[in-house]
Amino acid sequence: MTAQIFDLPDLGEGLTEAEVVRWLVAVGDTITLDQPIAEVETAKSIVEVPSPFAGTVAVLHGGEGEVMAVGRPLITVESGTDPSPAPPAPTAPVATAPVATAPVAAAPVAEPRVDTAGERYREEERAGTGSGNVLIGYGTPESQATGRRRRPRSHPSARGARPPAPSRRVPLVTSPLVRQMAREAGLRVSEIPGSGPGGLVTRRDVRSAIEAAGATTAPAPSAPVAVPTRTTPVAAPPREVPGTTPAPVEPGALDTRTGLVESRRAPMGAFRRTVAASLSRSRREIPEATVWVDVDATALVELRGSDPEGPGLLAYVARFVLAGLRAHPELNGLVDTEREELVQYDGVNLGLAVQTDRGLVAPAVMGAHRLTTAELDTEIRELTRLAREGRVEPARLTGGTFTLNNYGALRVDGSAAIINHPQVAILGLGRIIDRPWVVDGELTVRKITQLSFAFDHRVCDGGAAAGFMRVVADAMENPAKAIARL
Repeated sequence: MTAQIFDLPDLGEGLTEAEVVRWLVAVGDTITLDQPIAEVETAKSIVEVPSPFAGTVAVLHGGEGEVMAVGRPLITVESGTDPSPAPPAPTAPVATAPVATAPVAAAPVAEPRVDTAGERYREEERAGTGSGNVLIGYGTPESQATGRRRRPRSHPSARGARPPAPSRRVPLVTSPLVRQMAREAGLRVSEIPGSGPGGLVTRRDVRSAIEAAGATTAPAPSAPVAVPTRTTPVAAPPREVPGTTPAPVEPGALDTRTGLVESRRAPMGAFRRTVAASLSRSRREIPEATVWVDVDATALVELRGSDPEGPGLLAYVARFVLAGLRAHPELNGLVDTEREELVQYDGVNLGLAVQTDRGLVAPAVMGAHRLTTAELDTEIRELTRLAREGRVEPARLTGGTFTLNNYGALRVDGSAAIINHPQVAILGLGRIIDRPWVVDGELTVRKITQLSFAFDHRVCDGGAAAGFMRVVADAMENPAKAIARL
């Protein structure tokens, strides 16, 4: 038997660690080339990791919930002979955004030896062979895989010899959250009708199937893995499924400060740790100031209403933000503390704050300054959709130069936002509501919104910040005149 060790690969953007969310295989399982073996969570997204080896699972080198370093052994697979190379990838071009390529199996070697996936991947990269599968966002989509079958999840006690799975359609699922919801409710994604484009299965479809079947959404017990895990005085709660109510947990330890019993204690995931570190660094390093202004957006709302098929309100505001940054370019840059220099960019990657099931993210419309208002609208809608599905490329999550936050979508009026480090400013847009307003000495009802602007006082003073705000506010109050000059 040949023991083949698959190390946790670099999942892109220089990430150094990932948390094992769920093992998709167990010790003793027979797996095939490119079969998903685990779901891991990085600071960017949840990724489904395929195996570069075929054979029998010998060792799982980490437990669910454990954070593992890149390059550390993830799984050991035993096979009777060294694996043969997979057929060459199809000649048709395969579109690949900035991604991390998954290690794949290498050609046979002269004699059995313990190998790592990294070494085999480098050999195949030079030879131009291998499965060609890559990790894009959440991993290689099931609808695009070839010669690959997902093994149905079952209770750990039922593992062992299984009859071959019957032939069934390959479900169109792009988000692991959807697959996770279905698994934990005891449902098969392939049996759930999809309401999305081309039969895509969405979270709404899974929730409807759960309600129809009367299935429970409580997570199934995970397969035991013989690895040391960190213990706490409180029983760890099960992982939550977005859109569902967490299962009750056992009472924990008594908190001596409050005199209350801890109802739950959960480890902070890689994504939340990254967000916390970024926000803490922003508060620690940036001497920020915030200014507000109320804006009469009546004319802008009327412009939007005159063309229901045209750009949305946020696209117009984004256009006016770009005009403000052109007038005050110091707000589109960063502070190089090591060299004590203020940096400005020739162009704008406009970040958009989006609330998702995993938390708040701010992916960017790259090269926003080159787009028309209609093109901005298209990009904003697509970027928002990808962010909520967790499929934004890592480069877009980290490449923004200025952030626009539409917290009006959360039905609030204002916010003293935290700047997205290393950027130097963030503009917030509150909800648009009817308010009494004085126009030409007469009291009337107008569509009013509030703009809040947080800026780094190291790059400019209040005068420049106010100047930027007036560019945006004046354009919103008289959009026809502003657009004529853009």
